[in-house]
Amino acid sequence: MLEGKTDVPPAALKTSTFPPAKPPRTFNQDDKTSPKERKKSVTLMSAELVTMLAPTEMLFTSERNQPVRLRMEGSGPGSEIPITIHQLFLEAVESYGDHPALVFKKNGQTMTLTWRQYYEQCRTAAKSFLKLGLERFHGVGILGFNSPEWFISDIGCILAGGLAAGIYTTNSAEACHYVASNCEANVLVVENQYQLEKILKVKSQLPHLKAIVQYEGELEQKAEFLYTWDQFMKLGENIPNKKLNAVIESLRPNECCSLIYTSGTTGNPKGVMLSHDNITWTARTVSKIINPHCCEEVLVSYLPLSHIAAQMMDIWCSMSLVATAHFAEPDALKGSLVNTLKEVHPTGFLGVPRVWEKIQERMKAVGAKGSALRKRVADWAKAIGLQYSYSAMNGENEVPWGFMLANNLVFKKVRSELGLDRCKLTCTGAAPITKDTLDYFMSLSIPVKELYGMSESSGPHTVSIHEYRIGSVGKVMPGCKTKLENPDADGNGEVCFWGRHVFMGYLNMPDKTTEALDEQGWLHSGDVGKHDEDNFLYITGRIKEIIITAGGENIPPVPIEDAVKLELPIISNAMLIGDKQKFLCMLLTLKCVVDNEGNPTDTLSPEVLDVCRKLDVRTTKVSEVIANKEPALYKVIQEGINQFNKRSTSNAQKIQKWILLEKDFSVNGGELGPTMKLRRPIVAKMYQDKINKLYSR
Repeated sequence: MLEGKTDVPPAALKTSTFPPAKPPRTFNQDDKTSPKERKKSVTLMSAELVTMLAPTEMLFTSERNQPVRLRMEGSGPGSEIPITIHQLFLEAVESYGDHPALVFKKNGQTMTLTWRQYYEQCRTAAKSFLKLGLERFHGVGILGFNSPEWFISDIGCILAGGLAAGIYTTNSAEACHYVASNCEANVLVVENQYQLEKILKVKSQLPHLKAIVQYEGELEQKAEFLYTWDQFMKLGENIPNKKLNAVIESLRPNECCSLIYTSGTTGNPKGVMLSHDNITWTARTVSKIINPHCCEEVLVSYLPLSHIAAQMMDIWCSMSLVATAHFAEPDALKGSLVNTLKEVHPTGFLGVPRVWEKIQERMKAVGAKGSALRKRVADWAKAIGLQYSYSAMNGENEVPWGFMLANNLVFKKVRSELGLDRCKLTCTGAAPITKDTLDYFMSLSIPVKELYGMSESSGPHTVSIHEYRIGSVGKVMPGCKTKLENPDADGNGEVCFWGRHVFMGYLNMPDKTTEALDEQGWLHSGDVGKHDEDNFLYITGRIKEIIITAGGENIPPVPIEDAVKLELPIISNAMLIGDKQKFLCMLLTLKCVVDNEGNPTDTLSPEVLDVCRKLDVRTTKVSEVIANKEPALYKVIQEGINQFNKRSTSNAQKIQKWILLEKDFSVNGGELGPTMKLRRPIVAKMYQDKINKLYSR
């Protein structure tokens, strides 16, 4: 049970401190000592702590139990002493143990865990994981909405030597199986019966799985491998502190502790291996930029914790900042988030573009119902707000006449109504955001600042906090480097990352790892970007064929397109669209006869004609099918889309709308390249009007 009332005595912390270490030798990752010497861990030392690094020469790996060489700088940012998750946690507890860490509701009552209580709960969970037989470098999959149990499971797993792996709540049973199998999960932690049923469907295919823990509600069935949260937390009561401490002491900053699953163009999720140092260094670096002082930040946890952006901010930056995290309701993204924000009044807020768009839509709808006078006042205030915000962004800080009045009449009320009246920092990330949305909030004197990065960079690489430009994703974080590879005449090149935040590699995927990381250890993002004269980075395109929706979901189009064509043999070409959009749509072409020059004709192919005959459809022309929206054929296509949607990995990957185009794609038409590869930007431009209609109705 999560208890938030009884303080743990300070003496309890003594059980987790490290014993005195032998005099360490100076840290040198390139040290050429004998093989016998190299069997010992490399030691780093400061006045406050002792840190051990596992010896290695490799900058990256695809093996779960192999350490990596850290991208240490000789001085300045990037030269900080590496620490483990446990050490970062302990720093917060020893200095600010009584400060509120987690605030949540149980049975209608607000509960609070202090940092000391939070730490002890994580130790308790770690002992229970050990009792269940969690093996070193094996996974603990966590499937559920944000909660204290999610945080505690994640950290408890890491303290016990496992690999914490978040699983999206929208994943199908098959997608859950892939993650659990890939990380060889010994334990799965699920939110409720709904999520449990997914796992039970595939449990027989998970040979490494030893137990399942459900953290909300009572179990509807009994089995020796099933535990409620209360039962789980009592399992490790007899595990001595000494045993857990030995595991904690064996953890190394340059070893893997967490997995973030993301999608590649092949369609199979990739397990992004993050080390202790990836997480702790990134969290500390971001925290210094946000606020050099501890115990001042308050945030709301609502974005999926299986995504690196939410996890980095909610768990790890909170730990570094000694912040207080409040948990939103599970229906946060369906409307209740604003209520939580108004209750909590966070000091910082991160929203994916779709969240900002929803707020914008809601505010516009409210404004449309106002009187003519109210609308005139709002328009006047927003014009002044936009002028002031751009002036502040450019460092001019010229306050236009009427701004103070507009601030009192409009801006303060808006911020209060949104629960953002204490917010010093409002950010967006995980997907591109439109200038229209950014300008809308600028006009309300709420500058929304962009962050940019990847799961493979532990989250952020560039940040817009103290300095920002509309349309830019900011400047590179201290201690990190950006390289634009193969730039064109306009300075656009592939954005490559270097720094302590760069991941270890993809679990069990050596080929994918070497595709992402070159021999020098630079991470190739697949994004195209350029710098301005002030070194702000602008993302101008993408090499990878990845669609990023407004909700921040990374979706590989090729597997979806292939699956639809497999489901519908009458379809020749399929192109998934949805970049920066709320949902996915698809452009489809019917198979037709091709002339001698390779150009598509208006005559349906024999394969399609055969289907038409079976459906008693007499048309033979593509144009006739389109003009009449031939009901029988359109029904077949919709049923095929429905079948695909049933098997889709998540709700975000379902196709919501589709349209049949008048002619098939071809090389001569420009839609296909010489090797018949789909030229997505060309097709999108050719059919922009049709695409716009799909998203406007």
